[in-house]
Amino acid sequence: MNIRTPRGVAIASAFVITLFGLGLCILVMWLYGIHPPLQAYALFSLGLFVLASAIIYSSIERFIYQKVRIIYKNIHRFKSTKERAKDVRMNEDVMEKVQHDVMDWATERVKEISQLKEQDSFRKDFIGNLAHELKTPVFNIQGYILTLLEGALEDPDNNRKFLIKAAKNTDRMAALIDDLDVITKIEGGSLELDLAPFNLSDLVVEVIDELEQKAKRFGVQVEFVDDGRRNVEVLGDAPKIEQVVTNLISNSLRYGKEEGKTQVRFFDMEEQVLIEVADDGIGMSEEHLPRIFERFYRVDKSRSRNAGGSGLGLSIVKHIIEAHDQSISVRSTPKKGSTFSFTLKKA
Repeated sequence: MNIRTPRGVAIASAFVITLFGLGLCILVMWLYGIHPPLQAYALFSLGLFVLASAIIYSSIERFIYQKVRIIYKNIHRFKSTKERAKDVRMNEDVMEKVQHDVMDWATERVKEISQLKEQDSFRKDFIGNLAHELKTPVFNIQGYILTLLEGALEDPDNNRKFLIKAAKNTDRMAALIDDLDVITKIEGGSLELDLAPFNLSDLVVEVIDELEQKAKRFGVQVEFVDDGRRNVEVLGDAPKIEQVVTNLISNSLRYGKEEGKTQVRFFDMEEQVLIEVADDGIGMSEEHLPRIFERFYRVDKSRSRNAGGSGLGLSIVKHIIEAHDQSISVRSTPKKGSTFSFTLKKA
């Protein structure tokens, strides 16, 4: 018998009352000289035990039921579900069950509070980073325009130069807004992929040709190591994959070293193709690798902003690859370079 349950408490209490009642009955009978048979005592004891058990159990059940209902009503009042308050079943260990349910509820609330704190922290970081990214080009444009208004507009040697610089910063802001729009669409599930077979080798060659002048400005040589494979057919959204390759190569140029090298390589993985974009630039320590695909995350904030870029390129890359149900990873060693790898399904 488990006396922690209401039934156990009722039985134990009824047993005590029965013993007390039986003893009192025997005492009264003895005082009045009445000597009934043992069967009468047995029936009296049984009846008293049953009656006491029923009364006590009913009273305890009503009391606990009311208290537990209050507890559950308070719990469910704060829950965002349509689940009704649970009924109390008295054949269980009610106190232990209530304690277990309350602890579960408290754990859920702690998790929700933790998630809300993380979301609030992410929101603050995002707004702060976005403001910081926009501040630089806005201040630059403001400075160039003020300089022109203060007299440089009349100087033929300077007016065009400042207008070109202002235009470049305007392009930088426009690129940042475009990148934000892309990420918002991807995360919101509104960016649809047009999956179709295409030649990945041709796409890489085209991207390298388009970035040739940029590579020369950074003093980095870009190579496509195809090992004779000029017809690698994959299934994907070609314009989006072109954006991925462009962002990865551009990233390698910004963080490459003078007279360094960036290589694009393919590896056959049966049903998939592994694409690597490797450089021999500044690299990064292991502590940065888990966060490198976060929006606006920068390893070296001062140098990164001077090198250009919106801080969203790698985040966009990750979203696009994952939208293809594929994976992307990075490995890097300080002062030796970084290698970004992603997979695509063969056509």
